[in-house]
Amino acid sequence: MATPEIRRGAGEMIVAMLMSGTIGWLVVDSQQAPINVAFMRCVLGGAMLALVCAALGLFRQRLPWRTLALAIAGGAAIVANWVLLFAAYSRASISMATAVYNTQPFMLVGLGVLVLRERVSASTVVWLALAFVGLVGVVEVQPAVLAVPGQYLTGVACAAGAALLYAISSIITRHLKGTPPHLIALVQLAFGAFALAPFIHYGTLPATPVHWAQIVTLGIVHTGIMYVLLYGAIQKLPTAMTGALSFIYPVVAILVDWFAFGQRLAWIQVAGAALILLAAAGVNLGWRIVPARSKAQGA
Repeated sequence: MATPEIRRGAGEMIVAMLMSGTIGWLVVDSQQAPINVAFMRCVLGGAMLALVCAALGLFRQRLPWRTLALAIAGGAAIVANWVLLFAAYSRASISMATAVYNTQPFMLVGLGVLVLRERVSASTVVWLALAFVGLVGVVEVQPAVLAVPGQYLTGVACAAGAALLYAISSIITRHLKGTPPHLIALVQLAFGAFALAPFIHYGTLPATPVHWAQIVTLGIVHTGIMYVLLYGAIQKLPTAMTGALSFIYPVVAILVDWFAFGQRLAWIQVAGAALILLAAAGVNLGWRIVPARSKAQGA
């Protein structure tokens, strides 16, 4: 039976993934430039996390210069990842952008091989091949409803770039073990706010209370509160359970795209997205397709 701590962690993870799945809705419906949304998310989410860090007494902890530099580098990758992903939502649709974005486990595997000299199992190679077939299906046909017609492949490229940047941030985060995650996130959001400020389209900031409410919700709820829930869940749950529950996010995002924007997908896109998500689940959860070689065989 699951312990009370695991049940609580599962609840936090589920709520965080439900929030994550509705981010695209708020981004597209706010009618803001991607860089504006990312900037406001940094400012409002950072303010929320600053309160959390103060309440937890984390400001008494001094970060070594190396840790601070790595956190800032990870922040640069995360914020650039947001800008590309938000740009992909309107160009490739929330559904397809989310599907392509979920190739990030394979980006991480590739970086692990190149940067960390990690070995790749035969099963991972098979999952990678399936994900590539799925990606071909995704780019084959343009969705029926797009906020920015004629820019579908640009949106797919943005989503793939966002996945790569997320994988880079994950590699950097591996070197920050032992540092409170809330404090790392605060440093990253603070850096993002300063880095993006010169590029904001100030003349196109929200002009209606509804659009401001969407941006504020995205910053406080879908960034500050979501990060608190997510980090709390990760600290309580086994890795396999965290990976399994993370797939609530793409499913919710696809359903939201259909419900909010009437997105209609061709069968080949549905099949392609399903293959990508299946392959990502296989890598995240360690599903084996090819039996592992025994030590005697490998000798």
